[in-house]
Amino acid sequence: MGNGEFAGRNLQRKRRKHKWLSKRWKRRALKLKEKFDPLEGAPQAKAIVLEKVVLEQKQPHSGLIKCVKCQLLKNGKVVTAHAVRDKAITFIDEHDEVILAGLGGSQRGQMGSIPGVRYKVVAVNNVDLQMLRRGKKEKAKR
Repeated sequence: MGNGEFAGRNLQRKRRKHKWLSKRWKRRALKLKEKFDPLEGAPQAKAIVLEKVVLEQKQPHSGLIKCVKCQLLKNGKVVTAHAVRDKAITFIDEHDEVILAGLGGSQRGQMGSIPGVRYKVVAVNNVDLQMLRRGKKEKAKR
């Protein structure tokens, strides 16, 4: 296959075929994020806390990861979210309304040594979790 004067159609066909080898392009073309993502393509979602859970880190790390199991309001799916930073889990109680966001691991997955957790808690009862941690704001009672 040359790149001669009349090779335009061949070049187009080859480019179209090789696009499918790119993982990022293929996911976007088939709309896989919208199909299989519990947040349905949204950057953030509201959820109700069902229970607090503690997960062990994967090898070679050791430690306990503080997480919460939440049920999304938009579609009722249950996901696990990480309470980021020191003592953040103490401000989250059962039946609280939390806002979840993606954790930002590589290739839209989990982050580092946290097994199967793809989301983090951003706010509790519409109050920023980091403000609660620092003592700048108080959590609204429900």
